[in-house]
Amino acid sequence: MTRRHFITRMVLGLQSLFMMRLLAPLTLMGATADLTETPLHYTPLNGRSLKDIARQKMHHGDKHFLNPVGIPREGRFWELLRWKFGRNAYDKYLSEQPLMPVKIDWAPIMEYSGLSVTFIKHAGVMIKDGDKIIYIDPIFDGIGFLIKDFTPCAFDLKQIPRADHVLITHGHYDHLDTQSLKKFDPNTHVITPLGYDSLFNSLGMKNRRQLDWYDSYESDKQRITLLPANHWTMRNPMIGPNRSLWGSYLIQTANGYTIYVSGDTAYFDGFEQIGDQYDIDLAIISLGAYEPRWFMAQSHTSPSETVRAFKELKAKRLMIVHWGTFRLGDEPVHFPPQDIRVALKEEGLLNRLVNIKHGQTHFIDSF
Repeated sequence: MTRRHFITRMVLGLQSLFMMRLLAPLTLMGATADLTETPLHYTPLNGRSLKDIARQKMHHGDKHFLNPVGIPREGRFWELLRWKFGRNAYDKYLSEQPLMPVKIDWAPIMEYSGLSVTFIKHAGVMIKDGDKIIYIDPIFDGIGFLIKDFTPCAFDLKQIPRADHVLITHGHYDHLDTQSLKKFDPNTHVITPLGYDSLFNSLGMKNRRQLDWYDSYESDKQRITLLPANHWTMRNPMIGPNRSLWGSYLIQTANGYTIYVSGDTAYFDGFEQIGDQYDIDLAIISLGAYEPRWFMAQSHTSPSETVRAFKELKAKRLMIVHWGTFRLGDEPVHFPPQDIRVALKEEGLLNRLVNIKHGQTHFIDSF
């Protein structure tokens, strides 16, 4: 093994170890709470307006961003250790996790003149709105050799359609992947939340628009708005969390339909306000890494919470992403589609689910 190869593997290994603690800022303060119960894992709005929170910049701190709907995360490092060294209730199902190479036939997608959504892998999707292409949290590679990629790309990456816009929801490594971003022309227009200057400058991607919550970008009859989410972000544990902002996106397309993309989020009672503010046709919600609830509830929605959020958003259809590629929680990578069907059926909403797998495209002509 060459010295360069050894250093590369060591760096990737450290990155993989860091990915295992994406959900817990590395603070050593506080003691572990009672892990047998799942208390309320967000701060209720209690009449507060999300728009007022954004207008008053209550999510802006002195040196980092704040989560006005989150709860204090002190002691999470010890909870992380207990989780990683504890028993996984899903152990007997892990051997059943399928390897699903992603194949995409781009021709029918590019020939379609309307609106379509292609589920690439993990949380990465491509929206084709007429002749305009939008990628959201694109990822084409793995995220370190300690984390298995169950949906490796089995198509020529040189053939991916040219991007008009690339949207990033937040900076966690499984959503902002620099190796994947290098597949795009450096002049590609990138839309991000606040605070990612140094990273994108290092990539030579300077054609950027930064958005704060409720800021919008308009072009070619499209309107893209960054909305709040109950999450956080971090790339370097030595610097600490929330040096950059995170959020969800509301995409009002040139085709007349409106798509909501949650990004990573825990449940919070702001979904109802978003549903009142916008007429949403399709909600794309991240569902994955939701077990165990005592640890994951502060960062990701469960299947039942996803259905609750979907109902409060008043969206016509639901699509789930953030599953099948990397096992970042206890549940096997193929469980989220099964679990969401059960949760939707209990609410009589199963017919509202867009049944889509990696590499497949949902062509939208009506709702």
